[in-house]
Amino acid sequence: MKMISAASRLRPRLCAFALLLACCTAAAAQQPSSYAATHAGKNEFVIKNATLLTATHGRVEHGSVYVKDGKIVAFGASVAAPASAPVIDADGKYVTPGILDPHSHMALGDDINEATSPVVPQMMMKDAFDYNDKSIYRALAGGVTSSLLLHGSADMIGGQAVVIKNKYGLDRDQLLFPGAPPSIKFASGENPKRVFGDRKQMPSTRMGNFAVMREAFTQAREYQRQWDEYNEKVKKGDKTASAPKKDLKLDALVQVLQGKMLVQIHCYRADEFLTEIAIANEFGYKIRAFHHALEAYKVPEALVKNDIAIATFADWWGYKYEAWDAIPWNAVLAMKAGVRVAIKSDSDDYMRRLNQEAAKTMRYGGATEDEAMKMLTINPAWIMGVQDMTGSIDVGKDADLVLWDGYPLSTYGVPAKVWIDGDLYFDRSLPGLGMPQFQEGQ
Repeated sequence: MKMISAASRLRPRLCAFALLLACCTAAAAQQPSSYAATHAGKNEFVIKNATLLTATHGRVEHGSVYVKDGKIVAFGASVAAPASAPVIDADGKYVTPGILDPHSHMALGDDINEATSPVVPQMMMKDAFDYNDKSIYRALAGGVTSSLLLHGSADMIGGQAVVIKNKYGLDRDQLLFPGAPPSIKFASGENPKRVFGDRKQMPSTRMGNFAVMREAFTQAREYQRQWDEYNEKVKKGDKTASAPKKDLKLDALVQVLQGKMLVQIHCYRADEFLTEIAIANEFGYKIRAFHHALEAYKVPEALVKNDIAIATFADWWGYKYEAWDAIPWNAVLAMKAGVRVAIKSDSDDYMRRLNQEAAKTMRYGGATEDEAMKMLTINPAWIMGVQDMTGSIDVGKDADLVLWDGYPLSTYGVPAKVWIDGDLYFDRSLPGLGMPQFQEGQ
C-alpha cells in the first residue's frame, strides 16, 4: 500500500486556494477605479445627453448635469465644466432627482410601535434603526435616495422619526441625513383605539383618543411653565431656585409646542383632520402633514389654510373602515385645491416602485408630468423638512440623482444608476447586486 505524505495531500488544496485568490484579485482589478472609496465625499462628473425631469424647472431635453463634491453645480441644455471632469453619456435616457419616501417603516424590524402607553414621544426610532436591513437596498434599487422612518400608529403620540439617505453598505451613522429636522409621529382613528381598547383601557374610542392627546399637552404646558419659572429665577441670580424633575416624555412634547419638531399625523377621515387641526391651534403647534389622508379631497380648504401637506397612497382603499371613502382621484383633487401632495409607500414592497404609484395620478385625475414628479421629490422633501437640500435638480442641492432605463412615470421605468451626494450607490450594469459601495460579507 503506497503511503501519501502530508505535503502531497495539502498540495491540491493550496493550488485551489491560490487559483481562487488570483481570480478574486483579477475581479477586483476589473472594478472601475471611480468606484473606489467614492463615499469620501470627493467626486466630479458630468451627465450629458439626458432628458432631465427637474421637478422645479420642468423638462430639459438633451440636458446635462454637472456634479462636484456631492453637489449639483450646474444643469441645463449645456453646462460649463472642466474638460477633466469625467462624462457619462446618458444616451437620451431620463435623469430625475432621487425619490423621497416620506412614510416608511423599513429597517425598524419589530420595533415600530412602543404600544405600552398611548403617549410615548420620548421614543427614538434611531435606537431601532438596523442599517444592514436589505430593504434599504431594495429602496435604493427603486430610485429612492432618502426615507423618513416613522414610529407606528398604535399610539396617539408616538416616537421621534429618523431621516436617512439610503447609502446601503456604509456604517450606520453615514446613513443618517445630516441637518434633517426632527419629526414626530402622531396617530388617530382606528389603530390607537383598537390597540388600547382591546386591553379595556383608555383610549378605546375616538373621544378617548383626543382626550389623551389634550391631557398630554396640558401636562406639557405646565411642565414648560415650571421650567420657565425656574430659568427666570436662575437668570435673576436666585440661588435657592429648585429645578423641576426631568421628564423625557414631557421634554419631547415641549419641543413640539415650541415648533422644534415636524408633526406627522396618521389620519384618514375628514372629521379627524378638523379635530387634529383644532387641537394644534389650541396648543399652538403646527402640523406638517397628514399621512394616508384618504379623505383629504373632502376638506382640502382646511389643509390649505393651515399649510398642511398630505402623504397619501395612489389607490389603496377599502382595507379597513377608515378607508372605505378613499378614491383614486384623492391626490389630484387635493393638489388642484392647493394642497401639497406626496405619494408614499408605507410598504417595503411599494417603496420599490413609487415611480409607478405617482404615475397613477396621471391616469386618475390627469396630473401633469411635472405634478407627478413633484409628488415623488420636492413635495415629500418639504414634508421631511429637507426641501432646501434635496428633492429637485437645482444648483447647490445634494447630487441625489437617478438615471432611468425607460420613462420614469411608467411601468417601463427602471433605475439604471442611483447617485447619493454624488456617489454611485447602485449600478444595474454591474455584476451581482450592482452595489459599488458594498461587498457581501463586509
